[in-house]
Amino acid sequence: MSTVTFDSLNPATGAVVGTHPKASPEAVHEAVGRAETAAAWWGALGHAERKRRLLDYKAVLTQHIRELAALVHEENGKPVGDATLELVLAITHLDWAARNAAKVLGRRRVNTGMIGLNLAATLEYLPLGVVGVIGPWNYPVFTPMGSIAYALAAGNAVVFKPSELTPGIGVRLAELFKESVPEHEVFQTITGLGETGAALAGDPRVKKVAFTGSTATAKRVMAACAENLTPIVAECGGKDAFIVDADADLAAAADACLWGAMSNAGQTCVGVERVYVVDAVYDGFMRELTERAARLKAGEDYGPITMPGQVEIIKRHIDDATKAGKAVTGGPDAVRPPYVDPVIVEDVPEDSPAVREETFGPTITVRRTRDAQEALELANASAYGLGGTIFSRNARRATELARLMRSGMTAINSVISFAGVPALPFGGVGDSGFGRIHGADGLREFARPKAISRQRFAMPGMNLTSFNRGPEELERLVRLITFLHGRRKR
Repeated sequence: MSTVTFDSLNPATGAVVGTHPKASPEAVHEAVGRAETAAAWWGALGHAERKRRLLDYKAVLTQHIRELAALVHEENGKPVGDATLELVLAITHLDWAARNAAKVLGRRRVNTGMIGLNLAATLEYLPLGVVGVIGPWNYPVFTPMGSIAYALAAGNAVVFKPSELTPGIGVRLAELFKESVPEHEVFQTITGLGETGAALAGDPRVKKVAFTGSTATAKRVMAACAENLTPIVAECGGKDAFIVDADADLAAAADACLWGAMSNAGQTCVGVERVYVVDAVYDGFMRELTERAARLKAGEDYGPITMPGQVEIIKRHIDDATKAGKAVTGGPDAVRPPYVDPVIVEDVPEDSPAVREETFGPTITVRRTRDAQEALELANASAYGLGGTIFSRNARRATELARLMRSGMTAINSVISFAGVPALPFGGVGDSGFGRIHGADGLREFARPKAISRQRFAMPGMNLTSFNRGPEELERLVRLITFLHGRRKR
């Protein structure tokens, strides 16, 4: 029987990079079945053995870093240097997950309190079983590995469905895993289009789904998961804000802003899309920003727009923004598929699509504000809440602004730096999704807490969970609880 296939294309040239099968619902069902068997074996290995295998896998990925970076470049279009950086981040996260899983998830004793004086209590986090990961095309290694590595370290088997735009790198990641774990298919990649992902999300044997993509697609994945009450961690879109305070280092802020907005052709969920600059430094910041942007070249400093359909969204946002605001870099003619030149537009109304909707292209809107407080209010007036940035020389002030920013992560005097810290959780609020990957929270996201209490000895005169309990025992309990908790704090 012939297998239906599809091609992955180089977004810059249109050349075929690879041909891959469209996994049918039956093929997905079989893959999940294999994963169930693998999960039982992998979970029983224990933390120490899984750590050894995962660190070996880390070494394998590192040895193939040039090959993998070249493949990301071919499928996604980003420069090889940026693809290499993506792989380095993925490798460091894999290392952290492998080394910290036992400490975060392993069994530990829990204080039982005075009422439970005769008890011993433990808490541990056990594997879920099979985890389904549905990955994106913009960071086809770093983003899905933020779920895959942590799910594997937590003792689960993983079935990974990469984007149909970047399937080859997903296939290669699973192939290389077999060099470290040849016994069972603990990590499998299935390729296909939307129906393949739907079949994975809808399989009742999948105990959790990790999804990265648009908010609209996340809602459809959630609907499929709801049929079986399958929990989901969703990392969706963003419309991240960048605040420049009056005391900021303007050269450093402009440099970081441009990178955060334009790298990967702006196709970054935590990329800079909205910039708010305090009036006192606005003109100086804009000089720094536009001078740098003038030297930036699409096709050299960053790659093409990977998904052809995104070009129309970018064009619509640029057209709307330039009609209402003032283009200081680029404009409607910046769109020359598959590339988009840098676009910077001032004074765009806050209710315009270029400010309210995710653009996912190398464009930014910049607005002058009275002060940092107004900048924060405008930054928070968004349905999205993924990441953000504050530039200020006052560490205390910057930290307070970062705490008040409605986002899952905020960087101070740097851009997207939180993504490179494996111990920090990654995720958003609002339309940017829920749940967390990375860090201890990411490990616990792919495990289930197991609480155990054991009676060490009978409590004399306090047999409370028995029909033989008498009024004297209840009175002793009331006296004890009054002694412990009855004094008011004034």
